[in-house]
This record gives sequence, C-alpha cells and structure tokens, in this order.
Amino acid sequence: MFRSLAAGHKTWLPQIIEELKKLGREDIVVIAGVLSCTDYDFLYKAGVAAIFGPGTPVAKAACQILEILMDEE
Repeated sequence: MFRSLAAGHKTWLPQIIEELKKLGREDIVVIAGVLSCTDYDFLYKAGVAAIFGPGTPVAKAACQILEILMDEE
C-alpha cells in the first residue's frame, strides 16, 4: 500500500507500475485511493486499474476489485 498526502500518487504510482513491468510482474493489479478527481485520467493512463475517491462505499470498492481480479484470470 502506498499512501501520500502530498500528491505523490502522480509520481510514485507510475514509477511503481513501471518497475513491476521491468520485473515481469504485470499480473500485479495497482489500485489507488485518491482525493483529487482531476488526477484520475492521468493515473488510468499510467496503468492504475481502479481508483476510489473519498466516501466510496467499501462494498462498492470490493465488488469492483473482485470484478477486476476475475477479469485478470
């Protein structure tokens, strides 16, 4: 889990995804919780599979994550 309150998600998440690719671990799904909805498109283009903003119901997030994981198989 990566956590940053200083907008580090725009720097760190793309770097993490790139390192996973270098290691041949594209099977690892990267999911983010982000405060700023203006960054969503940037993060999706960088390879983040799902993004959850403040107030996202846990059940909704869990269902979406399960759908993503099931599609990966």
